[in-house]
Amino acid sequence: MRPFLLLVLALLPSAIIAAPAGAPQPNIIFILADDLGYGELGSYGQKLIQTPHLDRMAGEGMRFTQFYAGSTVCAPSRSVLMTGQHMGHTRVRGNAGPGRGVAQQLTPKDVTVAQVLQKAGYATGLVGKWGLGDEETQGEPLRQGFDYYFGFLNQTHAHNHFPNFLWRNGERVPLPNDLTQIGPVTGAGYSTNRVIYAGDLFAVETTAFIEQHRARPFFLFLSVVTPHANNQRSSELGEGNEVPDQGPYADKPWNTAQKNHAAMVTRLDRDVGALLAQLKRLELDERTLVMFSSDNGPHKEGGREYDPEFFNASGPLSGIKRALTDGGIRVPFIARWPGRIRPGTVSNHVGYFGDLMATWSEIAGATPPGNLDSISLVPELTGRGMQRKHEFLYWEFYERGVSQAVLLGDRWKAIRLENTSAPIALYDLYNDIAEKTDVAAANPAIVARAREIMRTAHVPNEHWDVTKPAPPAAPK
Repeated sequence: MRPFLLLVLALLPSAIIAAPAGAPQPNIIFILADDLGYGELGSYGQKLIQTPHLDRMAGEGMRFTQFYAGSTVCAPSRSVLMTGQHMGHTRVRGNAGPGRGVAQQLTPKDVTVAQVLQKAGYATGLVGKWGLGDEETQGEPLRQGFDYYFGFLNQTHAHNHFPNFLWRNGERVPLPNDLTQIGPVTGAGYSTNRVIYAGDLFAVETTAFIEQHRARPFFLFLSVVTPHANNQRSSELGEGNEVPDQGPYADKPWNTAQKNHAAMVTRLDRDVGALLAQLKRLELDERTLVMFSSDNGPHKEGGREYDPEFFNASGPLSGIKRALTDGGIRVPFIARWPGRIRPGTVSNHVGYFGDLMATWSEIAGATPPGNLDSISLVPELTGRGMQRKHEFLYWEFYERGVSQAVLLGDRWKAIRLENTSAPIALYDLYNDIAEKTDVAAANPAIVARAREIMRTAHVPNEHWDVTKPAPPAAPK
């Protein structure tokens, strides 16, 4: 057996958890990419990056065309996902800067979807990136409803795809990646002192978790770190986009940064394909709802030569990560559930991360908390019943001042940048999906409605105040 596989097996949990027979509730798997743009999958129009497994997943399920992340950056987007509350209500509303760790962790007062499902009898697991509380804090996953976790707790730590340790249930797991002697990237590969890729470990852990809990209902949050760049190395050509090899792109006439980025996305796609194949092999396919999305829009942090426009990463949308135009917050969203979701369907229903609390609770027969900004997507997914719609969606953003955005229905998008006294721009997404033309002057009543929502949707938070800028944020 190869040394790498021996090492991986040694890192797996030593005990196999015995599970009770029978699983009346369906399994739920949510796969969250990191900084993957709306246009970076073939099923969303991508032409250069190969994503055959995710494209097949879309063909076997439902692809949403107007689905939104919780935020335009990492931690608050995950907070919205976990709590079912929008950015004006959820606990974590930004990437906190130095000395502000408490502002970026969940507390005992927060009720997460993992807690709701855990109480309903689900085995709950997190594999990958957390970002809502470090070890021995109130936000650690074990204190937020997860029975098991493996991966990165701190989001800055998660920037490195070749870490020298990861966390498993509060225990530090050392890895043989030498961070003191990192050599330069040359052509298609990296120096041999980096031997374990975090994404590969996450794929192995995912396989083990599903195998161990195959006989009982489980919830798995697979929060990968691809294709996020390593910000500490992004000043070097191509090195911000870290991947063991460039796969099918090694001979492309592209620069190193573009090759590496494409290889990261295709490697993620490969792992999704392996997960879906495992479900079929274990005959869990029809008992498992699998969803895939991204935490925000695409990045531009993979080295001086990396440009997301090369791949048309935002598709027809404007903006990237940290923008409140749709390129920063509208994300790919695919749902697959054989026998329940009709294959090959496309939905234009407006939803967002906060809706998954109500959705998963209904599917599990669980009771969610009452203080939610969450509408179940079950009618849309199954084609049964009347699908409720949001009157509006709301976002706040705390970098370069304080910005706000409101989507009214599925058409009118209002954005106010950098302070609450700034003018509000209004865009008609029906006729201007790229948000290029401000039509505020011609629609004063709609602007007034958006202004009122911006005033009332924000509930005071001791760490995130819309009336004044937050301290400098930590890198995502």
